[in-house]
Amino acid sequence: MATSRLGVGETLGALNAALGPGGPVWLKETRARHLRARDFLAPRRALQARFGDGQVPERVVHAVAGLQGPGVAPVLRCAPTPAGLALQLQRSAVFERVLGAVAAYAAPAVSASPGPRVILHCPALRGAPCALRLSQLRAVLVADHLSRALHTHGVSVRLVPAVRDPHMLTFLQQLRVDWSAASERAATEALRSSAFAKLTPANDRGALPLGVLGRVCLKELVEERGRTAGYDPNLDNCLVTEDLLSVLAELQEAVQHSPEDSSLGLAAAPDAHADSCMVVHVVSCEEEFQQQKLDLLWWKLDDQAPLRQKHLVCGPVKVAGAPDTLTAPEYYELRHAQVCKASALKHGRDLAQDPAWTETFGVLAVASIKFEMLSTAPQSQLLLALADSSISTKGTKSGTFVMYNCARLATLFEGYKRNMEQGLYPIFPAVSSLDFSLLQDEGEWLLLFNSVLPFPDLLSQTAALACTAPGLHITARTEMVCKFLVQLSMDFSSYYNRVHILGEPRPHLFDQMFARLQLLRAVRKVLHTGLAMLGLPPLSHI
Repeated sequence: MATSRLGVGETLGALNAALGPGGPVWLKETRARHLRARDFLAPRRALQARFGDGQVPERVVHAVAGLQGPGVAPVLRCAPTPAGLALQLQRSAVFERVLGAVAAYAAPAVSASPGPRVILHCPALRGAPCALRLSQLRAVLVADHLSRALHTHGVSVRLVPAVRDPHMLTFLQQLRVDWSAASERAATEALRSSAFAKLTPANDRGALPLGVLGRVCLKELVEERGRTAGYDPNLDNCLVTEDLLSVLAELQEAVQHSPEDSSLGLAAAPDAHADSCMVVHVVSCEEEFQQQKLDLLWWKLDDQAPLRQKHLVCGPVKVAGAPDTLTAPEYYELRHAQVCKASALKHGRDLAQDPAWTETFGVLAVASIKFEMLSTAPQSQLLLALADSSISTKGTKSGTFVMYNCARLATLFEGYKRNMEQGLYPIFPAVSSLDFSLLQDEGEWLLLFNSVLPFPDLLSQTAALACTAPGLHITARTEMVCKFLVQLSMDFSSYYNRVHILGEPRPHLFDQMFARLQLLRAVRKVLHTGLAMLGLPPLSHI
């Protein structure tokens, strides 16, 4: 059985190359009604632009139908249709290739050259949790998710600031945010000396606010960096304080040293310097102006400050029918209480004090929060609905719905194991002996083609940062994993409700049952990997 990984990107690239010079034309189908007839489509309008009359030369059609190459899925047929050039894959062969090498599709492919070191800076973590606004919580969750995505692709990541407030550390642990704790403060002497050398002379030092060392003019730097890069034209002076120098010293120390955490298999770079890293400031929209000041001050005071500083600005968070004063801990407590209430209604008794359910309720509350906060592109405004219905397992958009289907998968495999131990089912056979031609239900192809096959490409897109793009601002696709897991859960739920997977213990039904279970093994691995990218463990009951 062939085990080299098939890829959606590789297949699309080969299909577009087969059409000859020009831009990309082929599209991957995702909707069930289209997948009944085709897997890829070159739309008629795009073909007309490429070939004039829209008639694809016969030699091109034959080339597409016989397409082969590394990572290219095997083609069954290619034919003109009213919609355009339609292509269908050899589905049983694709099932065999993918389900025979599940691990290759359930984990991201680590890049051979992961790019520059990344310093992820989230200023919201310098305060206490009781003062953490929802927009700042969003920035924290985006930074944590981005850190996980970069780590899995072999990118060397350093997290700043190291958290000092013990209450913040406890809250982050509740949220399953993996962030470093502080050990000691970075030295500020060099920056203080540089700051005093560049302070604007003041005839009356008493006019400065208490605790301010002096004022630094940033106007020249704004002009030098260019307003077109995205800096606010109103940036002028910056009041330099000990706290501000401490922030810069910690960033400076992070740039000059490799990440201390080598447990993730990241190669240390002892000769790393400012040119080899990129600093990404993940900030709420309210913090953006102050962070721009900090950037410019860093360049002003430190000749070794990194040239690449980017801002990932998270849009505002609005709460429907509630004041804007709701804090992050209050939001967590609300969601936790709603999860406990929903469970009591489902099970007919209050389980909140049951130790066996304590962790489950915590995971469900965090899943609800993370899917709400991360399912929208970070730069867009987010509108939260605080009603109980938003954490229902029956709603198809929530984190609790995803965790519910995770538990259903666990129950399914536990059911197989129990029946196997009782002698009703045989031991799971070697994957190479399974007959994947028995997977004929459209829901089975939907799960493989839309969930398992494209998963490595999705993880690559989640970790993609435009390191060399011009301008101050940067975007990230941190919404992709949540949206993907929601769609996977919807497809699995529909399939699970319609198809009886663990059939009667009759030998003539076992072949199809094992083929289906192998498909769901792959779905489960993909689901667990996606949840891990959010810091969420799989649940076995809910």
